Amino acid sequence: MSGLTLLEVYLNLQKVGKNVLLAVCDCDLLGRTLKEGKIVFQIKPEFYNGRKAPLDEAVDLIDNSTIVNLVGKNCVEKAIAEGYVHPDAVLNIEGVPHAQIMKL
Repeated sequence: MSGLTLLEVYLNLQKVGKNVLLAVCDCDLLGRTLKEGKIVFQIKPEFYNGRKAPLDEAVDLIDNSTIVNLVGKNCVEKAIAEGYVHPDAVLNIEGVPHAQIMKL
């Protein structure tokens, strides 16, 4: 399909002790602070910005990660579509979806 834009996200993959931590956020959210009620959620570049990557690649990395943080409509919807996240487990902060996966 011509004119199709490749969706990119910021991802940061790191080993923390025995865990593999994957942080993914939609590109337009990096650096933002979301506030809703008592929740203040900072999308910190030092946590999420390892590199820019295609959305498919970021979601594929979930398989080998033990802790996953996802912020943004694109990456959370893709993780739901791939069966990694249950829709009821998604928290919306200021209308922005956020999901966490922990494999213990």
